Amino acid sequence: MSNVPDLDLDLDNLFQPAWAQGKTESNKFAKFTGTEGVKPERSFSGKPGERRALRRDSASGGFGGGGERRGGPPRGGSKFGDRKGGGFGRRDDRREERAERLAPQPLPEFSVAFIPEERGVEQLARQIKMTGRAYPLFQIAQLILDKAERYSVQLTPKKKADGTTEKIFTCALDETPWTSEDEAVAHVLKNHFTTFYQAERTQTEPPKGVYTFVAQCGMSGEILGPPNYHDYQNQLRKLHAEKFSRMPFDMFKARVKIVKDEAVVKKWIEEQSFKTEYSALNVPEPLKLPTMEEVEKHFRATHKDSIIKVVDTLTVAGLPSRSLKCGGLQRVIRQEWEHQKYFPLPIATKLSQQFAHYGLQFFKVNKTVTHVSVARPTFLDIESNPVSDGIKRIVEFINATPKCSRKKLIEALAPAPKVTLIPIVETPAPAAPTAEGDAAAAPAKPVEPKAPEPTPEQTTVMVDLHWLIHQGAVLEFADGRMETAKKPAPKPVKQEKKSQEKPAAESETVSSTETLTPADIAACTETVAPVAETAAPEVSAPEIPPAAETAPAA
Repeated sequence: MSNVPDLDLDLDNLFQPAWAQGKTESNKFAKFTGTEGVKPERSFSGKPGERRALRRDSASGGFGGGGERRGGPPRGGSKFGDRKGGGFGRRDDRREERAERLAPQPLPEFSVAFIPEERGVEQLARQIKMTGRAYPLFQIAQLILDKAERYSVQLTPKKKADGTTEKIFTCALDETPWTSEDEAVAHVLKNHFTTFYQAERTQTEPPKGVYTFVAQCGMSGEILGPPNYHDYQNQLRKLHAEKFSRMPFDMFKARVKIVKDEAVVKKWIEEQSFKTEYSALNVPEPLKLPTMEEVEKHFRATHKDSIIKVVDTLTVAGLPSRSLKCGGLQRVIRQEWEHQKYFPLPIATKLSQQFAHYGLQFFKVNKTVTHVSVARPTFLDIESNPVSDGIKRIVEFINATPKCSRKKLIEALAPAPKVTLIPIVETPAPAAPTAEGDAAAAPAKPVEPKAPEPTPEQTTVMVDLHWLIHQGAVLEFADGRMETAKKPAPKPVKQEKKSQEKPAAESETVSSTETLTPADIAACTETVAPVAETAAPEVSAPEIPPAAETAPAA
């Protein structure tokens, strides 16, 4: 416990204003030095190990080894009491409000489709036809998604659980899409206000009364006026709706501060000394509107139907889709882009339809990776089909060379002759003699040698290879590796199902042959011959299968 005696404090007098308090008495705390109940500082004699013992004692709870801190509550306790009831509830409330404010808003229900640009797909198809190589379809789809200028975005509303569908509102002035009519109207009045209305500011009488302070928004800095002013609540709610609608109103109201600066108060009074009216344009008769609320009502009644349109499907170019002013649509497009970046199946399906329009073919390598090329793999049997010797040599070399490439093929079948290239040196013209009479010597500039032209043998090999690739007999992949089309595996022969209804005599014959011995078979064959010559009705033994007839001969 503290050994400080009870203080004689007159709380009623201390909490009164300064002018109402009595004469200030002498300092009642002069006799207190602040060192009561504290042990004097320990001095050290310089012996070894003394400071180490002091640190060990202090780690155990103080100089004396106690478990409590001097001048404070015991460890584990709180000077303010329990957290739940000791003043920390407000912090939890702020955390909950912040969590609600930062919680993501539900996304609008739209289906997003990325459509490759037709011109770019045409260029890709032309390149595939010229090179003859086979390219992975999904890698091409990922390359298209990497650049926004390579695709366009198509938005289609989905049907909700209650049977309704989302709507897309577009502004006819700038073609911007919106998910609600209120957002579209606010966008027009903010960015295209001068197209429909003109603001006129006239001077009026300043507000009457003496104002020493005003309320100011702590986030935007906008002056709202004195809290006791008649238009204060309207200005407060208007600012919240225009700029901070996603924030709870109570939290926004808590950010409003009271300013007693004379310059700020004077600025507000000057603003209130003028009145703003709005003249309507593009109307048959002149009309003036006093407030923005009246302007919005007039716009909805006069211009809304011709400016804001409702569409079922919207297509936006790739670059504008990344900077849409409607936050909900931008989040939907971004989420779908992130999903298709890892598995671009929808855009690959659309890409395959566009490639098929240009006559390209598709096949799978190892039954997994889909490739697009000028032709499907077609096995060429060089033993049975009449082909030239050059074709045979190409096919045999590719089959015998692992990871064969076009360069290896040409170097092996049609090597270029070894020619020593002599660089041509340009001799500069003699320069004018200098003052000493010597000619200035300029360094010689070597000319880069030109690449040799292909020989007739190399041209023949490339022509034959081009024919094989376009026939599908040889596959050249995007990395330059070449393979021949493999022979398809023979299809399994489907066994015809035996009819379930069999003749009774046949079934008996099969069962009897399985149990007959060779002696019985021989005996039966001896009786069959004379019976065959006689009348058939007198035969009482079962019919013998053909295997039994060949038994005696064996």
